[in-house]
Amino acid sequence: MSVKFRLQRWGSKKKPFYYIVVADSRKARDGRILEKIGTYDPNKNPSAINLKEERVKYWYGVGARPSDTVKKIFKIENVEL
Repeated sequence: MSVKFRLQRWGSKKKPFYYIVVADSRKARDGRILEKIGTYDPNKNPSAINLKEERVKYWYGVGARPSDTVKKIFKIENVEL
């Protein structure tokens, strides 16, 4: 099973809100997830980002890899991987 950090979209039309989740890469974007590890709200200025850093480090340690967008979010939040 290939595990990834990815964004799961919620919110209404033109007002997105994202959960940062750990999911099997073969599942749909909004499909079954393993764990919610944070949120990302691009509607606020500056964008609001909340992360559970200890869970990010745990999942990275067991082999999860971030998508390109999540990698940028981790860089903004200075998460050491």
